[in-house]
Amino acid sequence: MIGVTGKSCAFVCRCLILPMILLPLVQPCLTSLASWNEDFQLKYSHFPESLRLEMVNETKKMFYFGYDNYMNLAFPLDELNPILCNGRGPDYENPSNININDVLGNYSLTLIDSLDTLLIMGNISEFKKAVKLVIENVSFEQDSTIQVFEASIRLLGGLLSAHLLIIDKYKYLGDLQLDDYDNELLDMAHDLAARLLPAFDNTKTGIPHPRVHLINGVPLEGITETCTAGAGTLLVEFGILSRLIKDPVYENYARRAVKSLWDLKNKDTGLLGNTLDIQTGKWTGQLSGIGAGMDSYYEYLLKSFILFNEPEDLETFQHSYETIKAYLRKGRSKCNDGDGEHPIYVNVDMKSGATSTTWIDALQASFAGLQVLYGDVEEAICSHALYYAVWKKWDAIPERFNWQLKEPDVSFYPLRPEFAESTYLLYQATKNPFYLRVGQAILESLNLYARAPCGYATLHSVIDKSQEDRMESFFLSETCKYLYLLFDIHHPINVNAERYLFTTEGHVIPITASLRPFNWDDEEDDSLTRRLLPSFRPRNSHGHHVSRSFDSEAVGVPKNSTHSVCSSVSSERGSLPLKQRYLVQLFDTIGAEL
Repeated sequence: MIGVTGKSCAFVCRCLILPMILLPLVQPCLTSLASWNEDFQLKYSHFPESLRLEMVNETKKMFYFGYDNYMNLAFPLDELNPILCNGRGPDYENPSNININDVLGNYSLTLIDSLDTLLIMGNISEFKKAVKLVIENVSFEQDSTIQVFEASIRLLGGLLSAHLLIIDKYKYLGDLQLDDYDNELLDMAHDLAARLLPAFDNTKTGIPHPRVHLINGVPLEGITETCTAGAGTLLVEFGILSRLIKDPVYENYARRAVKSLWDLKNKDTGLLGNTLDIQTGKWTGQLSGIGAGMDSYYEYLLKSFILFNEPEDLETFQHSYETIKAYLRKGRSKCNDGDGEHPIYVNVDMKSGATSTTWIDALQASFAGLQVLYGDVEEAICSHALYYAVWKKWDAIPERFNWQLKEPDVSFYPLRPEFAESTYLLYQATKNPFYLRVGQAILESLNLYARAPCGYATLHSVIDKSQEDRMESFFLSETCKYLYLLFDIHHPINVNAERYLFTTEGHVIPITASLRPFNWDDEEDDSLTRRLLPSFRPRNSHGHHVSRSFDSEAVGVPKNSTHSVCSSVSSERGSLPLKQRYLVQLFDTIGAEL
């Protein structure tokens, strides 16, 4: 008899089409299938408390294995080499090595990026020690040319998050006040942002140069091509800084870039491309998707609204989301009902909307989390399930997955956090133990294949599981953080979830009134900023500028009538978030084992 496997859908079909005369032969097949269904339901609809606590402990061990080795073997350099057990900084001998030099700048990157993860782990003493190390040892006066986007989300975000958590009056994460703390982290963030600001100099569109030298500004030989995400993912960090120091310049430059990108969308489809020239505004890449080069642009439209309560941010996101679903979404019309292929968001041509590639990428795995934040939970369930099938096939997610060939187009995996992030957010939205099982699979795969002598290593290939000697800072900042929060269900961040927002780098930001009620007319005049962005303050129906007001420190996204929120999401105890027949269909299509 044929064994029941993850490809049981085809197996069942073969059984059911047999003539009735063969029923005695079919009966064992149906009995085996029933047993498989029972085992499947038991596995995914139940997660023992003892196992959850074990996963909490295992995730903490994973973080500290990477963090302690970084501090002992690599600090004050930027990253840990987990195989050679030493540190890594900028590649000064090869300035064109942007894979390294866009990110590393001799500023203890991994430590800054990990500050709030220490708090998530409950290690207040190590957090305070780390803050002092950053204040005493880190300087941004460096002979380094770095990417504005990476510096903003990893460094600026890390500093601002740690500062806001220190001064947070609610103290949900404990009393974090340092005896002699005098806003040094905020001052460092301001210093860094001032060094990034020249990226906006001499740009005709208002879209920033992609790279700056931390001392000399924009390099003379610097390229003028940037990606949509790189230019459009500055608003959260720049906006927070502006509101903390009461200087609108940083936020307004970031807002101008977002508005300029939006104004350059295709007039017929409403889609944006993935790369463009900052001087001419011409699209140099006409691929439109929700993955690499575009992902966090959409993410920050919604998150900026949640933080700053600016109506144009939500309006732009809503228009973007509707356009994405109209042009990029393929497959059956509903996630959990009807017939057809499993839904997928593909890459299309921005001018025509025609499918332009047969691959999706690893960064797109974050989109399910954004859908959760927006309230479109059913769609999030479907988006996430596709990446779970990919993960289960290779115990990792390849950088690019060819959905037509069902094979990787680009096979490396640098310990990216996006899939863990979406898993965490879906568990928070549904409380379905299915997502705890997914988290367990992620954790076990990382320990089995990515663990190296002194940390966790990039997988050079998800196929043969060969390793590369690099542990990027986001592994500690995001991957470990989201897995820990997934399993630590009673964590203060989870209990008070409405009061916190995660940046695109996973940094925890308290949502407070101090970030929201700004009317810049009440601040000192800044004629440059007002010339730069005279119309960016909201107007009422009569065309007059209105003040920004804020009544509560806990903010939710308004209900949206344009899409189904949770109507097809089963709340039945023990049920799967995606119906079993659809899961089996999906896994059978990908060729993965459930």
